[in-house]
Amino acid sequence: MSVRVLLADDEDLVRSGMNMILQADADIEVVATASDGAEAVRMVRAHRPDVVLMDIRMPVMDGLAATAEIVRLPDAPRVVVLTTFDLDEYVHAALQAGATGFLLKNTPPRELARAVRTVAAGDAMLAPSVTRRLIQDFVGRDTSRQVQARGRVAELTERERQVLLLLAQGRSNAEIAGSLFMSEATVKTHVSRVLAKLGCANRVQAAIMAHDAGLLEG
Repeated sequence: MSVRVLLADDEDLVRSGMNMILQADADIEVVATASDGAEAVRMVRAHRPDVVLMDIRMPVMDGLAATAEIVRLPDAPRVVVLTTFDLDEYVHAALQAGATGFLLKNTPPRELARAVRTVAAGDAMLAPSVTRRLIQDFVGRDTSRQVQARGRVAELTERERQVLLLLAQGRSNAEIAGSLFMSEATVKTHVSRVLAKLGCANRVQAAIMAHDAGLLEG
């Protein structure tokens, strides 16, 4: 079964370029494109993609507002924010809105399709250094949230804490399975339980909570 993708960007050249790259892979299908956030929301409702690649700065409705609307839909697709290297404030809010991860607009073509598959499989989008910088900046802003995060993480079992730590380090399910000598199916079960206990919508939000709780300080 192919991964269904929606591309949302106000630049024709960017949309057409990503379209050509992704359509070259037999297991990825670009089902629609959009030039603004409002159109992206309409296209998601009409075409039900698995993954949305979402630009931030677009006319009519920006990518932040569109992301917030899309993630509230039933069976919502995973939204990946497209950003430039000099991160902007919108990206912080995109995390809170429920974005699954981030891609740089200059991501090499060979990495773009791999990233789409990774997100569609429910895996982490934390490997790029820009995302780690973003999370480090984001988590240092609210001490009250850090206190809340420590309380929620304290409710996890020891094994769940181990899974969360590796998840926050940007490890894939396969890598977590190898590190903890578990099957990938077991890892997926643990990840689902961790997200539920922490009240997180996705792995990025769980990684932020792990940072908030101080798990990566040791």
